[in-house]
Formats: sequence, structure tokens, C-alpha cells
Amino acid sequence: MAGPGIHPGARVHGSAVVEPGAVIGEGAVIGPFALIGPEVVLGPGVEVKSHAVVTGWTEVGEGSTIFPFACVGEVPQDLKFRGERTRLVIGKRNRIREGATLNTGTEGGGGITRVGDDCLFMTGAHVGHDAQVGNRVVVANQAAIAGHCQIEDDVIIGGLSGIHQWVRVGRGAIIGAVTMVTNDVIPHGLVQGPRGGLDGLNLVGLKRKGVSRDEIATLRAAYATLSGGEGAFADRARRLAESDNDLVREIASFILAGSDRSFLTPRG
Repeated sequence: MAGPGIHPGARVHGSAVVEPGAVIGEGAVIGPFALIGPEVVLGPGVEVKSHAVVTGWTEVGEGSTIFPFACVGEVPQDLKFRGERTRLVIGKRNRIREGATLNTGTEGGGGITRVGDDCLFMTGAHVGHDAQVGNRVVVANQAAIAGHCQIEDDVIIGGLSGIHQWVRVGRGAIIGAVTMVTNDVIPHGLVQGPRGGLDGLNLVGLKRKGVSRDEIATLRAAYATLSGGEGAFADRARRLAESDNDLVREIASFILAGSDRSFLTPRG
């Protein structure tokens, strides 16, 4: 099957529906009974497996795979949405597993939902409208990112967890399974429990990234300052901003940046 927007090197199953206007890149594969909407752009090597839907004003980057029954690019789950023209942009080499849902943006939220490169969205995962998701993010089974969230690079979100709208999750943080996150999470933080609390640092993740033992010790000392130092939480962060350690300054900058939520602060 070929058409004006379908590269000759793409393969489209005869039972798939590719609506006029869609752009299908070289080496892309569209499986049986898949639906590709008229404003969709699929990069080279993208695979859309059987019964998956890619619709809306949606761009999917090179080498990404969309698994059966995923729904990518549908309108936001927002009662204020009135059909305005908004986008979903997905980067390269992402894996969007069975039943996952990723929505376009809203006019009031900036108009674009964005996903970086090399992310994994496991079965039933959800990315809400206007969310900004970084690179190498893992969203486990049935976990949900609500509208307007900012998820920085290398974050792991455990299964059956929920990230409240407008929450920011800093780089390298890890959210345990079955956790509700209602406030911002510092970079490299560890959050767990039914009503998520900040329980330390993501030490396993730091070690996997090759962070030295000395740097981890410095980070732990900084965390102790946040946990029990003098003054308000923001005052402690301002003191950490003077550190000569890049990771410590990253945490301080994250805390001192503008936010629509308060922070999960260290427990106990």
C-alpha cells in the first residue's frame, strides 16, 4: 500500500487505515487494523503494531514502537477543551506498550504535550495533556502522569503510581510502586508509600550512572541539610546553592525555581 505521504520504503498492512494527509517515513511498518490519522507524522523506522491508534496532530520520532491497543494523540481528558488545535510530539526510540495513552495539549497549557527520546511507557501507562517528559523516562504498568507535569530525564515511575497535575519530578528521581505524588520531587529523590513522601536519595540510580562514592557522600550530606537544617526548606536550599558540587546545586536550583506546587520534604 502506498500513497502521496507514504514513503516507498514503508510497509503498510492491507487492513490498516492510513488517512490522507498522514506522512509515513522510510522503513516504517504499520500493522493490521492500525489507524493512522490525517495529521500524523511517523519518522523513519517507526512501527505501529496491530490495532494501535495514532491520531491528532502527532509526530512520532525515528525508531519508536507503538504496541497493540495503544492510543496516541487523542484529545485531552480536560473538560475545558473545546477542540482547539494542539499537538503531541514524541521523540526517537520510544516504546509505547499495550493500552498506553498519550494525549495532545490544551490551549491553556501551552498547546503541546512533549516526550523526549528513549522512554518506555509500559502497559496502560498514561501521559496527560501538556505534560513535558524528558529522555530515558520509564513509566511502569498502569502509572499515570497528569496534565501539566514536568518529568525530567532519567526518572522512573513505579507501577500503579500517580503524578498529580502540575507536579515537577527532578532528574534521576525514582517513584516507588503504588504511590501518589502530590508535590514536587527533588532531583535524585526517592519517593515511596501510598501517599508519597521523600524518603532519601535514589542511590541505586546514582551508582548505575557512575556517580563516585565521594559525590554520593556529598549528596547525602546535602540531603541531611535539607532534612534537618536550620530555617525553612527554601532557606536550606539557598545555602546548598553555594555548593561547589554540580549535583547539589542542581537540587538547590530545582527547589528555588518557580513552581505551581509545594515540595515533598524529607520525612523523619
